[in-house]
Amino acid sequence: MGQETTEGRIRLRVLQVAYGDDEPVPARIDRVAQLVADQRDADLIVLPELWAHGGFASDRWEERAETVAGPFARAMADAARASSAVLHAGSYVERVSTETPGLANTSVVFGPDGQLLASYRKIHRFGFSGGEPLLMVPGDEIVTLDLPSEFASARLGLATCYDLRFPEMFRLLVDGGAELLVVPAAWPAARVNHWTRLGTARAIENQCFVVQCNTAGTHSGIAMGGRSQVVSPTGRTLVAADESARTLAVDLDIAEVERARAEFPVLADRRL
Repeated sequence: MGQETTEGRIRLRVLQVAYGDDEPVPARIDRVAQLVADQRDADLIVLPELWAHGGFASDRWEERAETVAGPFARAMADAARASSAVLHAGSYVERVSTETPGLANTSVVFGPDGQLLASYRKIHRFGFSGGEPLLMVPGDEIVTLDLPSEFASARLGLATCYDLRFPEMFRLLVDGGAELLVVPAAWPAARVNHWTRLGTARAIENQCFVVQCNTAGTHSGIAMGGRSQVVSPTGRTLVAADESARTLAVDLDIAEVERARAEFPVLADRRL
C-alpha cells in the first residue's frame, strides 16, 4: 500500500466511469486501468457494471465476451497490483459456454497482489424477455468475501445493478456476514431516482454500508444515470456523484456497522 492504513478504516474510491459508443473496448480498458493504477492511496476501489463491454450493448456481447483469463481480467489484475489496493473491477461479459445462452454478467474482485479473490455471476438478469435473460445464464450463489488481512477487517457482499430491487438477496448477504454491500451498475437516467432510493433502503434495513458505483455517459442510445453514492448503516449519504465522470473518495469506519446494530438492534427482531 502507498500509505499506512488507518486502523479500522477503509479508504474507498468509487470510480464512476463515463464512456460512449465511439471508444474502442481495448482503449477503454487501458484508460480505466490507468485510472485505477493512479488510486495509490486507496484500500478498496470499485468500478461499474459492464463498463468495458457495454451495459446495454447486448448486440455486441457475444463478440466481446471473454473468459476469466482474458484481456479484461489481466488488465484489472495488473491495475490492482499497480494501485496496491483491493479492486472490485465491476463486471464483464464472461463466456461460460459455447451453447446459447453461454454468457454471464460476472463481477470480479482482485487483491493487491493481482490475485482473483472472488467472482459473482449476477443472479437477477434485467431485460424481461430480451437482453440479459435471453443471452446470459443467471448466477446461483450468494457471494461474500473478507478483505485481505493487511486491510481493515470487513466482509464484503457482492450484488449487481438489478439485484438492488430484490431485498431478500441482501438479507442473505447479511446472513453471510456482510458489512459492506458493493453494487456496481449500468443504471439508466430514466430510473435513477430508484437507484438512489433503493440503495439507501438497503443500507437502512440491513444496517450496512452500501457502495453504489454507476456508469455515466450515453451508450447504445441509453443515457446513463450516474449518481453513484456511498450510504452509511444509518442511511446517511456520505458522498454522492452527479451524472458525469467522477471519482468519489471517502474513508469508512467499519465499526459503525456494529455500533448501528447495537444502538438499534432491529435485525434481532426478524421473525422470517
